[in-house]
Amino acid sequence: MASTFFTWIRSPAAREYFFSTHFWGPVANWGLPLAALADLSKDEEVISGTMTTALTCYSMVFMRFAWRVQPRNYLLFACHATNATAQSVQLARFGNYWYNGGREQKLGLTGAVQDASQEVKGSVTEAVKSAQDQAKKIGK
Repeated sequence: MASTFFTWIRSPAAREYFFSTHFWGPVANWGLPLAALADLSKDEEVISGTMTTALTCYSMVFMRFAWRVQPRNYLLFACHATNATAQSVQLARFGNYWYNGGREQKLGLTGAVQDASQEVKGSVTEAVKSAQDQAKKIGK
């Protein structure tokens, strides 16, 4: 198998492939998934939900393109599959942080938020009762 590969490397077909956009386009495009993989360790506070969704959709569209183009561009497909996976993980982290209580849990606010909401609810109920009593006094 190795000898077949080295024979191909020395052939004109290999030179034609390595000097084509079929090779250099995906190589240049690997910056996106590499950046996405590096961002997986960053704080959820800085994740942009809009941009992450756009990049996920973009990679899925180009995965299909890389598969459908003839000849198939496996290097481009792998690049976009990696990016779509990393962006999907980022999107899950974003959703968990902002919509499923991850932020409150990280900041240690789960109990404090519930206590504060009960306190506010009690204050509002008290204020409404006071306003109703005052309205009754004025109405008499």
